[in-house]
Amino acid sequence: TPDSPTQRVGERPSESFPAWTHRVPMLSLDNTYNEEELREFEKRIFRQVGERAIDYVAEPKIDGLSMALHYDQGRLVRGVTRGDGVRGDDVTPNVRAIRAIPLALRGEDVPRRLEVRGEVFLPRSRFDAINREREEREEEPFANPRNAAAGTMKNLDSRVVAARALDIFLYSVAQAEGAAIRSQWESLQKMRAWGLKIHPGSKLCRGLGEVLAFCAQWRERRDELEYDIDGVVVKVDSFALQQELGYTSKFPRWAIAYKYPARQASTVVRAIEVYVGRTGKFTPVAHLDPVPLAGSTVGRATLHNEEEVARKDVRVGDTVLIEKGGDVIPKVVKVVETKRPPDTTPWSPPETCPVCGARAVKPEGEVDRRCPNASCPAQIEQRLRHYARRDAMDIEGLGDVLVRQLVEKAVVRDFADLYHLALDDLIGLERMAEKSGGNLLAQIEASKTRELRRLLFGLGIRFVGERAAMLLARRFGSLRVLAEAPVEELESIYEIGPVVARSVRDWFDREENRRLVERLEKAGVRTEGEAASGPAAQTLKGQQFVLTGSLEGMTREEAKARIEARGGRVTTSVSKKTTAVVVGRDPGAKADKAAELGVTRITEEELAVLLGGD
Repeated sequence: TPDSPTQRVGERPSESFPAWTHRVPMLSLDNTYNEEELREFEKRIFRQVGERAIDYVAEPKIDGLSMALHYDQGRLVRGVTRGDGVRGDDVTPNVRAIRAIPLALRGEDVPRRLEVRGEVFLPRSRFDAINREREEREEEPFANPRNAAAGTMKNLDSRVVAARALDIFLYSVAQAEGAAIRSQWESLQKMRAWGLKIHPGSKLCRGLGEVLAFCAQWRERRDELEYDIDGVVVKVDSFALQQELGYTSKFPRWAIAYKYPARQASTVVRAIEVYVGRTGKFTPVAHLDPVPLAGSTVGRATLHNEEEVARKDVRVGDTVLIEKGGDVIPKVVKVVETKRPPDTTPWSPPETCPVCGARAVKPEGEVDRRCPNASCPAQIEQRLRHYARRDAMDIEGLGDVLVRQLVEKAVVRDFADLYHLALDDLIGLERMAEKSGGNLLAQIEASKTRELRRLLFGLGIRFVGERAAMLLARRFGSLRVLAEAPVEELESIYEIGPVVARSVRDWFDREENRRLVERLEKAGVRTEGEAASGPAAQTLKGQQFVLTGSLEGMTREEAKARIEARGGRVTTSVSKKTTAVVVGRDPGAKADKAAELGVTRITEEELAVLLGGD
């Protein structure tokens, strides 16, 4: 049968997970943290569409891993992680191993092609059992159920996934070919009828009052559940009204996540240790008596920087209140001064780097002390971890334990050294054998052809995030050209301000970094890629565009960036001020709105002409 175990679990582990571009981006939601902010959410809706009675759908917000499921003729054909919202991993073998996900849908009205989305999670009882098993095998336990679910879905052996008994709740229909679904509530009922698992507590709320009552009810129940929830997702029910409300640059205007306050616990500070980051930044961390909090055991919490420690006057021996910000990162909220021992003393930051011993510096106007030694082992470790990140050079297998060993043994001192590793350098290291070593070397080799923007981000230049890296790569086209760019030219780039420009210039002015670039080039790493664009002519200055439907030759983000580079603006709703609506494949209601208002509609090819092939 389609749902039999032989159809679910493959014989051999997969070698890797291919990337998959979402046809409809998997956007995140804006957050709200109290009743007043939730009322403001509704007021924003009223300001846009006028005050009226609005139905909402409220659903417990599962703290898990977002997943898109694709069905063709009622059969599961693909499962994809959210990834960065635009591209995720095709983890179909692992999705097929989850018993809660049907391999075949039921019912006569199943769409020919269907994409649904939901949250994969690990029940708490399974989480506890898995961690007990890992501890018995002397393996590091998972920090929390969400990390365990994410780690399980990355496992290349679907038999491991099947054994861990992950679960799922579906929450939206992204595409349903031929199905006329008019509301969020209807989509939930359709999914249930097709055999898909939706949260049984989801509710159609008649007005905001019922939403607020729902939020309060589930806040009281959250600790009784077999899975973690960190809030409630609130969505406008009507799809027609959703279309009218549209999107901001990041979030839908018709939905919001009502996040519950972070759960708190009290414990004792046993030590304050300073960690050194990839740019040399000192981060004080409190080591605590272990305490259960929000589904995991917390043994340490960030203190951010020395000024924050002084402001809160955190001392070794203090009883402190800790919480998980967003239920993820533990932090110290305050000291319980009535429980302070009489012999405590204020904490003083170290004058030297705790790792390499270099004298610490504190640049004027900054709150952080730093280690100025670029050869500090701690900095090298953190830089290598950053370089290997998925959104940088994406070197799978280069994890924390391996990086630490490579640095400790002085096998790797910078990024370029990675490309000179041999199998003999790896065999014998912890968790490394011939096969795993060979796989890692293949990953390192594959990273040589990553896009220039990824390399730029991976270099870890201070203040250069993914967006700045993309803009710099597009403007200059190669590291060599960028290395010679004066500060004035860098500052002239749209969205690159003086702080980023100065940081980039300083990085390339250092001789060791110039040598690093040369060594990367000699190792065969691609340091040229995106064609240099130069300052784009402002041919679209003052013009407004709206994008609808799927674009073939570029992503929406690329289209937006290219329009903005020529002085134009991209908005999410059509009005009489709109210059043109760019109509892609399977356009939405915005194309019809353009026709109603007499706004020009253009194809992707016509947009490319306007952009002049930049």
